[in-house]
Amino acid sequence: MQQMMKPTRILLVLAALALLSNCGGKKFTKNYIDEVVRDMPTGRVFSVILHDMDVQGNFMHDYYHQYKIIEETEPGKPEEELTGWVEVSEDYFNQNVNNMGMELVHRGEDGKVVKSVSPPGYNNYVGNPKYGHWQSSGGHSFWAFYGQYAFMSSMFNLMTYPVRRSYYDDYRGGYYGRRPYYGPTVGGSPYYGTNSPYTRSTRPNSTWSRNTSTFKNRVASRTSRSSSRYGGSRSRSRGGGFGK
Repeated sequence: MQQMMKPTRILLVLAALALLSNCGGKKFTKNYIDEVVRDMPTGRVFSVILHDMDVQGNFMHDYYHQYKIIEETEPGKPEEELTGWVEVSEDYFNQNVNNMGMELVHRGEDGKVVKSVSPPGYNNYVGNPKYGHWQSSGGHSFWAFYGQYAFMSSMFNLMTYPVRRSYYDDYRGGYYGRRPYYGPTVGGSPYYGTNSPYTRSTRPNSTWSRNTSTFKNRVASRTSRSSSRYGGSRSRSRGGGFGK
């Protein structure tokens, strides 16, 4: 009797695994952002920006992010580097599908790590009197970096998309550390984020922009249906990636 039960048990196990897969069972994927925070030297100012996104596979999908890390290896001297492609969970990918070009986590001069979605540069550099000042023009106030930090205007694309003081004050007053901030709606699109003119101008040839609109719509639909269920390893080498 025991020998006859073994095949039955195997079939039951296989059926259970198939059911789990069909019901959304997913492999565990470490959160790369957590790895970055863990490995970053204590007290070092840094921020992590979602630089690009990609999806591989036809029936079963694998999800990938590429990040830009802005890090001050010396105080007051920010440098930027790109990571390779990092596999992320489906939930985390869906959670951030609108956040390409946005900062996902930062540590400021106060030593506090804050995980919140915000425009790049808004936390450590824009509004920081060490690096620049607010300058009036045409009835508005805009952020301008000092001459020695002029490269940061290019880093954050401020020449094409300047930061108005009203945007910055709105972010600091109602969004900082609490909810994502995408700026005002301009021409039917948010000022920042995946589908914004800001991100399209900085990433015109991004991998994500070449993905089919059909898949984008499917991800967006899936995200809206599962907005309440949101969720790889830190590498000092920030180049390379998986093959295309």
